[in-house]
This record gives sequence, structure tokens and C-alpha cells, in this order.
Amino acid sequence: MEHYDYLVVGSGLFGATFAYEAAKRGKKVKVIEKRDHIAGNIYTKEVDGIQVHQYGAHIFHTSNKDIWDYVNQFAEFNRYTNSPVANYHGEIYNMPFNMNTFNKMWGVVTPAEAEKKIESQRMEMNGKKPQNLEEQAISLIGRDIYEKLVKGYTEKQWGQAATDLPAFIIRRLPVRLTYDNNYFNDIYQGIPIGGYTQIVEKMLSSELISVETNTDFFEKKDEYVATYPKIVFTGMIDQFFEYKLGELQYRSLKFETEELDIDNYQGNAVVNYTDAQTPYTRVIEHKHFEFGKGDKNKTIITREYPQEWHRGDEPYYPVNNSENDKLYKEYRKLADEVPNVIFGGRLGQYRYYDMHQVIHAALTVVSQEFSEK
Repeated sequence: MEHYDYLVVGSGLFGATFAYEAAKRGKKVKVIEKRDHIAGNIYTKEVDGIQVHQYGAHIFHTSNKDIWDYVNQFAEFNRYTNSPVANYHGEIYNMPFNMNTFNKMWGVVTPAEAEKKIESQRMEMNGKKPQNLEEQAISLIGRDIYEKLVKGYTEKQWGQAATDLPAFIIRRLPVRLTYDNNYFNDIYQGIPIGGYTQIVEKMLSSELISVETNTDFFEKKDEYVATYPKIVFTGMIDQFFEYKLGELQYRSLKFETEELDIDNYQGNAVVNYTDAQTPYTRVIEHKHFEFGKGDKNKTIITREYPQEWHRGDEPYYPVNNSENDKLYKEYRKLADEVPNVIFGGRLGQYRYYDMHQVIHAALTVVSQEFSEK
């Protein structure tokens, strides 16, 4: 069998970054991927001249210039600014909560008027310490905005009543007393022109990297562990250890994608549906990520439905509450006893990472791994 220095399990952003950096240092890397394509959840595919975000909206944003420069090696980014809108029973509100939101909600015009209204609504809590997510939200933003723009969306997202969710999930809510619809505060923001898949393709293009798709690590786990000197594992850490300490919690997603014979369906890339009755949380219209680029009189939309996760389902993000974080620490102790396996990414490190954080985490591991050699 051909000799490799590393086996990387998963071709998402963490695995691809590690493989790229290892190959730069002359290491030979085998990458295996369970799906039939590379790039993990940032995979994009061109349909009707439109880059379709196959696994939900991905907007790259960071205030870390080093990370921004790093990712720009692999693609040119456009100037897309994330400005989602919320649809509550046909009422449209700007996100994040800003003067446009407050004007639509209450008719206030000045920041002083908005502050006064928010403060009067927060008084409902009357200094009481919030015991759950609902009380926390009301203490931050008041009941009107909570009922219309937070409650239904959050309950769909987590699959639980807001009164049963811990307060710490929303320690803060973005409140801006300006007419600014930019969702992120980060200095750098955009979407790669031509989609995300090219980034991972370029990362994995070295002659020292071999890639196999449609390959499930767990079908030959013992053989892989015995054969490869070092493994970078980006799957679920509890699955690696056969759930021996119990299951960590994850949330899954279902995507319904549709091609429509119109040029413009909703006028925005992302529309959140914040009422409880609409079963999906948001609708993504992909062509707006690239300012309407694509075939005329064609558009692609995706409805996103949060799902309970069960074994065998695709895990999209960890549920970082105190109970799960405690269990993860126990799995982390087991991981420390397996020195030839590096655990990385959202699932391997059980962290709700954004893309820039995934790259940073991967580069941190690279730095630790190769500083010793």
C-alpha cells in the first residue's frame, strides 16, 4: 500500500485546510469523503448560471485580516453584504434589529424614541433574572420584537419551546440604533465569485494529496487506524468512540430546492420566516448572493427546515448547552488518549464554528502539529 503521512477524514474546510498546509510542508495526504463531492457543507454547484449553496446560505465574514488574506488566495470575493429580512405573516422587517425594524414595528423615527420604547417594553421583567430564553429575550429587546421576530424562529430552530430553552443561548441580541441593515459587524465580508467549491478544489490540488469520495471512514475504521501514522478526523467525536459515553446532541436540516421560471422570487438572498406556523425557518434565493447573476427568467430557491437529529442523519451543528459541553469534555479526555488522531471542525471539536473560525482552528492545529517537527 502506498505510504501516506496523514489520513484526513472529511473534505470540508477544516480537513481541506489541514491537507493543504500539510502538503505545503512536503507531507503526503489521503483525504476521504463520505459524500459524492468535496467541500463539505460549503459545497456550491452551478445551476442555470447560479451558484447554489447546497447546504444553506454561507456568507464569509471576519475581522481577522490574516484569515481574510488566507482565504483570498483561493478565490476572488465579491462585496456581498448580508442583510436578511424577516417575514412575519407577510409583515417585512429588517434584520438585525435596527432603526428600520423599530420604525416598522412602532413608528418611531429617532434613536431616542426607539430607546424609550425598548426600555418601556423591557420593564416587563422589572429587574428579574431571566430563567429561560423567552425571559432573556424580553429583558433585552421587549415583548413585541420577541413575539414577532424571535419566538417562532427560535422554537423552530431548536425544536423546543422558548420557555424550555436556557437563557444563555441568547446572552445578547444585536440592537443597533442606526438605519444599517448589515447583519455582521466584521470588517471583511463577501462571497467567492463562482462559488465556494473552487476554494476546496484548489486546496486539494497538490500532487501530494489524494482524494476519495463516497468513502465512509467507519466501514474500515480499524484498518485506517492501524495503517495511517496520523489521522485528522472531522466527523462526530462521539461517533468515533462508538457513543460509549452517550450521544452528544446535534441539530439536522432538511433542504427543499426548487427551480422557478421567473427572474426574481423574493428580492433578497435570505428571508427568515419568524412565525410558528410556517414550517421552514428561511428561504434562500441563491442568485442574489451574486447580485442577480444567472440565466434570465430562472431562479433557484431553497427552503430550510430544522430537524431533530437521530443516528444516521446528517448533523449540521452541535447543541452547545451545559449538559452537552460537559459530555464533550469527557469525550475530549478520551481523544487525548489517542495521540495519533487529531479531532477538528464543528463536529470533531463540538463547536458552532463559522467559516473563518474553522480556518483559524485548522491553522492552529497545523501550527501545533508542525512546530514539534
